[in-house]
Amino acid sequence: MDINPVTLLPLSFDVTLIFLLLIIALLLIIVHIWRRADKRARMLFESWKRDEYARWKTWIQEEADARADVQAEARYRDWQRWEEQKIRQDAIRRSHSVIRGKITEHLIPWFSEFSYHPSDARFLGSPVDFIVFDGLSEGCLKEIVIVEVKTGSGSLSPRERSVARIIEEGKIRFEVIRKE
Repeated sequence: MDINPVTLLPLSFDVTLIFLLLIIALLLIIVHIWRRADKRARMLFESWKRDEYARWKTWIQEEADARADVQAEARYRDWQRWEEQKIRQDAIRRSHSVIRGKITEHLIPWFSEFSYHPSDARFLGSPVDFIVFDGLSEGCLKEIVIVEVKTGSGSLSPRERSVARIIEEGKIRFEVIRKE
């Protein structure tokens, strides 16, 4: 058996040209489709990137706000404790001053600064501390003195100033009330 080689017929120039144009057209279509896909992929990537950025930015802001709230709350509690301690210390200091003043008011007739006989003094406490009937214990009343005792840098209250003003103006009198 003899084998005859198959001979390829030479393609005509027209068929080759059509085949070549077809390949070029297919390549152009593939390039066009590839460019559209690439453009779509870039758009999707940019959209995803914007969305992720916004999501992360929101999350970071929320975390920062939450941490700031925790820190602010802690600082507020510290400030509140500090202020409460300061207020308590001030209240204790004032309480000591008031108690010292009340004790001094009651004991002042026995101090050397009190220039009247202790038994001539009558404690009122309000609106003035004492009325002193100077000389009454010896049977010889010389004068009546209204005494207000102040300790430290204390000053007269408005009520005490009004009593002092009335006394200075001489608007003071003696009255007897009889009940039958």
